[in-house]
Amino acid sequence: MAIRISDIAAEEALLDVEAIRADFPILDLVRNGNPLVYLDNGATSQTPRCVMDAIEHYYAARNANVHRGVHYLSQAATHDFEEARKKAGRFIGTPLACEVIFTRGTTEAINLVAQSYGRTHVGAGDEVLISYMEHHSNIVPWQMLCEEKGAHLKVIPINDAGELDMDAFERLLNERTKIVAVTHVSNALGTITPIKEIIRIAHSAGVPVLLDGAQAIPHMPINVYELGCDFYAFSAHKMYGPTGMGVLYGKARLLDAMPPWQGGGDMIMSVTFEKTTYNTLPYKFEAGTPNIEGAIALGAAVDYLERLGMNAIAAHEHQLLTYATRALQEVPGLTIIGTAKEKAAVISFVLESAHPHDIGQLLDDAGIAVRAGHHCAQPVMQRFGIPATTRASLALYNTREEIDALVAALHNVNKVFG
Repeated sequence: MAIRISDIAAEEALLDVEAIRADFPILDLVRNGNPLVYLDNGATSQTPRCVMDAIEHYYAARNANVHRGVHYLSQAATHDFEEARKKAGRFIGTPLACEVIFTRGTTEAINLVAQSYGRTHVGAGDEVLISYMEHHSNIVPWQMLCEEKGAHLKVIPINDAGELDMDAFERLLNERTKIVAVTHVSNALGTITPIKEIIRIAHSAGVPVLLDGAQAIPHMPINVYELGCDFYAFSAHKMYGPTGMGVLYGKARLLDAMPPWQGGGDMIMSVTFEKTTYNTLPYKFEAGTPNIEGAIALGAAVDYLERLGMNAIAAHEHQLLTYATRALQEVPGLTIIGTAKEKAAVISFVLESAHPHDIGQLLDDAGIAVRAGHHCAQPVMQRFGIPATTRASLALYNTREEIDALVAALHNVNKVFG
C-alpha cells in the first residue's frame, strides 16, 4: 500500500539531527556573520561527507572505464558501478537491476521515455496527459513529442489548494491517451499527488504512467512495485548525492520493447557497416562512458539514507513542515501558495510587502538560502495569478531554530519594505 506522510508522521521521529548536521561540512559556513540556514533543498540538497568520500575513493583507487577492461582497476570500477545500480533498485523497490537505467537526472530520464516510448506509441491525433503542476522537465519533452507527431497535450487542472482535480482527470482520460506523466510531489507547491489512484484509473484504461519522482525521492519511502507505475524518474542531487546523475526505472517488458534513443559505445552487442545489434537491458539505454563516480556516489547516498531510515526522515520533515506552516502564518501579509492536505516539506509563499526576488536577497543577507522565482513551473504561477513565490524547502538536517530564523528575517523584510 502507498505510505501517506501524515501516517508516517504519527511515528516517533528517531533522527539525531545534530549528529546528522555534522555529516554535512557546508552547514558550518557563515554568511555575513550569520550561520548558514539552507532552505533550498528542492533545488539541490547538500552532500554528506560519506558521498564525497565515495567520489574521492573512486578517483584514488578505482579510476578506470567500466565494462571494457580486463585489468584490476576496470574490474573494480565495474563492480562498484553495478553495485550502485543494485542499491538504487533496492531503494525504490525493484530487485531487477535491468530496470534501473542511469541517466544525467530526472530531465534526461523523462526525455528518454518521451523520445523512445513516446515516438513509438504516440501518433497523429493521440494525446499525452500531464498535470497543471508539472515542472518544465515534465512539460517540454511532451510538447516536443506532440509537435513532432501531431498529437495533443492535455492538462489535468488543479484546485485552489494545489490538488489535482481527479474528476477532471477521469474525464480527460480516453481511448486516445497514450501515456500519463505526472509529478509525484510538486516542486512548487509541495503537493503529494494521489498516485495510487492515478495509476489505478490509468491502468484500467490500458494507459501507462510515468512519475516524476525528483521531489519525492528524498522525502518518503518509494516502492515502484507497490505503486505499480510503469516509469519512475529521479535525480541524485535531490537525495544528497552528486549532480549530473539520475535514474529512470522502467518495467522490464516496456524497456525491452523500446528502441535506444542514443547510439554509441556500450549500448551495442556488435557493429558492422550493414547492421548494429543492440545490447541488453539496461545498457542499451546507456550510450558512451557513463558518470561512473556519480553512480558510485549515488550508491553512497542510498546507503546513507537507508541507515537513517526513510520513515524517520519523513516523520522529522513532517514535524518541521507543520511547525513552519504555523510559524509563517503569523507573519503579517504572508500567504502560503499550496495548501494541499497531503504535502511534502515544501512551503511556497508570497508577501504583500515585497517581491520574492527582494525577499530572497534580504534573506541571503541574513544567511538564509531560499529559492525565489517560478521554480521552473510557470504554469503553476499562472494558475495562481502570481509572477513568482519564495520557496522554503526542508530537509533532514533542518531544525526548528532555522525556521525561527526564517520567520524573524521575514518580519525584518516587512520592516524594510513596510
